[in-house]
Amino acid sequence: MAHLRPIHDEASYAQMVALMGSLLDVVGDDEDHALSGLLELVGDVVSKYEHEHYVIEPAAPKDSLQFLMEVRGLNQGDLSTIVPQGNLSAILAGKRKISATLAGKLGKFFGVSPALFVPS
Repeated sequence: MAHLRPIHDEASYAQMVALMGSLLDVVGDDEDHALSGLLELVGDVVSKYEHEHYVIEPAAPKDSLQFLMEVRGLNQGDLSTIVPQGNLSAILAGKRKISATLAGKLGKFFGVSPALFVPS
């Protein structure tokens, strides 16, 4: 059994992740479950540790677009109603940037924040 306390090393991180998984199995989507508050606390502790120890570098907008296309099995023609194929080819090749307007359209199309397609 894991004790609820700050995570200071990989072993205690693994224990907290296991506890969170067990709680998720029990609580599910029931926000009124008696253990939902505990799940939220454990999630916060795990999240804090991950943000401090597992920094994920932001992806380039073109890489985010390429990834979303790949995981959804889309080709350039599938986005032709949003962006002309020549422009899309240039974006994916890194020769053209994604405009704010296009970022909004892509965000809506993929159901993600348009900020994903704006350089940080």
